[in-house]
Amino acid sequence: MTAEQVRDPLDPGTSSDDAPPDGASPASEAAVRLLTGLVEQGVRDLVLSPGSRSQSLALAAVALARSGSVRVHVRVDERVAGFTALGLARESRAPAALICTSGTAAAGYLPAVMEAFHSGVPMILLTADRPPELRGVGANQATIQPGMYRAWVRLGVDAPVPEDADPTVFSALAADAAAAAMGAMGTGLEGVAGPVHLNLPAREPLSGPLPEPLAASAGPLPHPAPAEALALGQGPRTVVIAGADAGPDAERIAREGGWPLIAEIVSGARFGEHVVPEYRRRLREPALGGRIERAIVLGHPTLSREVAALLRRTDLEVIAVRRGGERLNLSGTAVDARAIAVTEAAEDRDWLEEWTRPGTAPAPQHSGTALDRAGLVSAVWAATAAGDRLLFGSSRLVRVADQVLPGGPVPVHANRGLAGIDGTIATGIGIAAAARAAGATGVVRVLLGDLSFLHDVGSLLLPADEPAPRLQVVVGNDGGGTIFDGLEVAATAGSEALDRAFYTPQSVAFAPLAVAYGWAHRRVHTRAELEDALAAEVAGPQLIEVPLER
Repeated sequence: MTAEQVRDPLDPGTSSDDAPPDGASPASEAAVRLLTGLVEQGVRDLVLSPGSRSQSLALAAVALARSGSVRVHVRVDERVAGFTALGLARESRAPAALICTSGTAAAGYLPAVMEAFHSGVPMILLTADRPPELRGVGANQATIQPGMYRAWVRLGVDAPVPEDADPTVFSALAADAAAAAMGAMGTGLEGVAGPVHLNLPAREPLSGPLPEPLAASAGPLPHPAPAEALALGQGPRTVVIAGADAGPDAERIAREGGWPLIAEIVSGARFGEHVVPEYRRRLREPALGGRIERAIVLGHPTLSREVAALLRRTDLEVIAVRRGGERLNLSGTAVDARAIAVTEAAEDRDWLEEWTRPGTAPAPQHSGTALDRAGLVSAVWAATAAGDRLLFGSSRLVRVADQVLPGGPVPVHANRGLAGIDGTIATGIGIAAAARAAGATGVVRVLLGDLSFLHDVGSLLLPADEPAPRLQVVVGNDGGGTIFDGLEVAATAGSEALDRAFYTPQSVAFAPLAVAYGWAHRRVHTRAELEDALAAEVAGPQLIEVPLER
């Protein structure tokens, strides 16, 4: 009987009789080359989830962390891990590498991978796998992993089994992965960051002795060549639209061109003298919105129907600067650009002044009255200084914020690539970890609704041996999904069906939930109480619950 015939039918890997002499493991050698190669290419963070098949990668990661070469973040849930990596990369603009075992573990990354693709966020996925001879034959914890993210990755590689390849292959894979994730490799989307997938099959022994200490020299990130800018002059009546992740470039272009700036609150560009107040109302006015002839779009606008309607117009010249893996082309005639260079400013000052005249300021909420949504978002915004960070969840609150907040130079994040409620807390924790590593001393605040919070409640589980994040999670708790009260379904569904299938009422006790995970909890009802909670010293993660009326 051969070794193949006597394998454990529940775990049909290579027999221990086939192990290399002296305990050496080709899988471990490959893991060391791959991870040290990533560090040399500028990767500073590894997010791993425990699993047997990925043990060589996990042990090499921990060894590199002991020498200070990388930071390792351990998460038991791969979906949480994926969004933690997304948050790390959102803040640092460097890819974090994810490590997981084979099977359903790899599928847990998919929501974060999709968001990273659509938002243009770098990410490197290292998924352990069975060797080719054990695929498709019913082996334990083996599925079809090569190509599982193919629609959303810049580069996908099914790597060779370590003993079947020259070890230098894995150093080369590290360089290719980092370059592709940063948009610096010939993938057809030069200059646009995104996720990369390395599928890593291995045979037993799955781990072996490692060099001690195991260290790598931190190198620079690969960067794409500067994008060729599209030159724009005065042209027709123009507005600049800043969606999610547009950044300060949008404000610069509007200022240099002398054009109105329609900036979503999640754009990072709602500041300066060209910002349009109450942009929804002004877009609906025929004398303003109806006279637009050209729109320059940066980022991904998602928060208003008025902007979407404008960008669907076929009589409008739309120039969209790509930030994610999918071009913005709602009209079918938009021009895809990588950068904009303004060659001359518009001479029509009346056009700018009509758009930027002062709007109607929302009535201030008395400090002693119960909070409404506008008061909640205003208080959180006012408490967030330039050294802090603010992450908006995809809930009703971000739309209220977009309508009422004046803006300012506050670092803002939001997962608006697909605008899902997945992983908001995990993203915030990743942002906080990256900010802390960069020496920031401010607070990271996450503002979200109760269902978004409950959807990601597993992210509250944090390892005791990792630095506690300086994080405040602020939950507007209106007992369910009230965003649907303002969507089309509210006009067609009966109240019972609306509650059952959309509002999904919940009555979770947040205080004991927070305590169970070791988070501080505070429930506030008035503006004064909220301001006091937001101003409190933040030594670790805090949950601030704000009850709201439906």
